[in-house]
Amino acid sequence: MKTFKTAIKSLFNNNTWLILIATIGILTLCFNEKAMAQHKDQIVRIAKIEVDPAQIEQYNTALKEQMTTAVRVEPGVLTYYAVADKATPSHITIFEIYADTAAYQAHIQTPHFKKYKATVEHIVTKLELEDVRLVRVAKKPEM
Repeated sequence: MKTFKTAIKSLFNNNTWLILIATIGILTLCFNEKAMAQHKDQIVRIAKIEVDPAQIEQYNTALKEQMTTAVRVEPGVLTYYAVADKATPSHITIFEIYADTAAYQAHIQTPHFKKYKATVEHIVTKLELEDVRLVRVAKKPEM
């Protein structure tokens, strides 16, 4: 008979576990109950990206430039977290939070976002976007 842990592992592959754990951790760090009540209009999105392994450094450079610029110059871009699968570093998951739909729509029209998309056009081999809803948050008060 399978143990509980073995049964659960058989339901999910390693990448699914990584995404699930990263998402839970990031949600825990990003919000508190007050923020949840104040920001019901936020857009929360998970981008699951597969990158050509031979071009991972170029991808990471483009991603860093896009993320840091967006957070620095766009008031409606609230949070970006990007994580790579430990076993398959070319599998990237990005957790994004925008103030609202208008902030997201403005973001995808910016020169830095368009530059990122053009740069990674032949580097990204798969892109999956998933809009999610924040359910619950727990975090340390100083965070």
